[in-house]
Amino acid sequence: MAKNVEAALSSAAMARSAVGVIRQQLQDAFEAIRERVDGLTDEEFFWQPVARCWTVRRRDDGRWSVDYPEPPHPDPAPFTTIGWRLVHVAECKVMSHESAFGPAKLTFPEIDSAHTAAAARAQLEAGHAMLARDLETLDDAGLEREVLTNWGEKWPARKIFWTMAKHDLHHGARASHSRTRAPPLGAAAALPVGNENGGGSHAHRTHY
Repeated sequence: MAKNVEAALSSAAMARSAVGVIRQQLQDAFEAIRERVDGLTDEEFFWQPVARCWTVRRRDDGRWSVDYPEPPHPDPAPFTTIGWRLVHVAECKVMSHESAFGPAKLTFPEIDSAHTAAAARAQLEAGHAMLARDLETLDDAGLEREVLTNWGEKWPARKIFWTMAKHDLHHGARASHSRTRAPPLGAAAALPVGNENGGGSHAHRTHY
C-alpha cells in the first residue's frame, strides 16, 4: 500500500509542469519575505545597527534612492538597513519584469524609491504581482526563451523567476534577523533623511 502511494505521488510530481513548480516556489518565497516584514514600522525600516549603513536616502533632487554605488563595491560589503533590503528586493522585481517581459525602458535612477515601510511593502507586492503575471504567459517551452536582465545579459526566462525566489528568501531571512536585533520602539536612531553618510545612489545594477 505504501509503495502504491509513493508511486502515485512520484507520478503526480513528474506530471506537474515546470511552470507549476516555479509558480509555487515564487509564491512561497514571496509569502516568506512578506510575512517577515508584516507590521514593520518606519522606525524599524530605517534603524541602523551600525554607523554608515546602506539605507534609503533623499537625493539632492528631492527624490529617494537606495545606496548602491557604482562598482567596485566595498569589500566587505557594508551593513544594510531593513529598509534597504526591502526596497532593494521590491525594485529588483520591478526591474526584472521591465527588462525581461516589459518595454525595457525604465532604469533604476528613474525610480523614486519607497521611503516608508508601508510604501515598500506595497511595492514588494506590486513587483511580485508583475512577475506572477509574466509567468502565467509562459508554458514550459517558454521558460527556455532568452530574456534580458536589467544589466543587459541574456538569461533563460526560468532563471529570472528562480533568482527572484532565491532573492526573496535571502533578503527576507536577513531582514527577519535584523528585526530581532532592533531596539524597542522609540529607542532606535533618528531617521536618516539626507545623503550625508550614504554610499551613493546606483546608476545601474550589475547583479541582484
